[in-house]
Amino acid sequence: MFSADWFFDLDLRLREMGLDSDAQTFDEIKQNLSCRKILSPDEFAEQGIYVILAGGFSQKTAKKIHSQIMNFIHDKGADFDGLFAIFHNKNKINAVCKIWDNRDNFCHQYYEKQSTDDRIKYLSGLPHIGKITANHLARNLGEDVVKYDIWIQRLGCVYAGNSALTEKIDNGKLCVDIKKACDEMFEKLSKETGLPRGYIDVVLWKACQNGLIKL
Repeated sequence: MFSADWFFDLDLRLREMGLDSDAQTFDEIKQNLSCRKILSPDEFAEQGIYVILAGGFSQKTAKKIHSQIMNFIHDKGADFDGLFAIFHNKNKINAVCKIWDNRDNFCHQYYEKQSTDDRIKYLSGLPHIGKITANHLARNLGEDVVKYDIWIQRLGCVYAGNSALTEKIDNGKLCVDIKKACDEMFEKLSKETGLPRGYIDVVLWKACQNGLIKL
């Protein structure tokens, strides 16, 4: 594990299985991480809404719900009652409406931040976007960052060879030692593959989620 050959084999197998996507395809993610595209307020909001809806769902389900939500918004606007009839989660629908209604301001303030850390910090303050989700959104916006979710934390513990670390896995509060292990894992794979950390992240996450990596 944790070699360039291992990673490229995972990438190939996911593509052969038709699982080479998150909100975007693997190739789109790789391209955007290599050359960050500046999004319009509408595009920015759509990415934010996707990660809000995606939490707790498979990618297939998340994409279906996201498509239904965005089709409704483009047709009738961010109407809470209409959106709630599609997706019965008051907190998430409330956040979706706020993101869409304030998309111009949110997008402008995001892009005016001068550093990646400042942009991620800003994203974490948006409606229903916490620290872990902020990294997911940032990556989908073209920031070369990692989403330290449960799968990646587990994989980082395996990389570190320290089983005791698994007791510190927490999707709400990232343990410093686990983050260090994950960062060392990504640094090694990025150096050996020549690929952005954010791209390596999405491939490893997808491989864990679909059982290609056994943890």
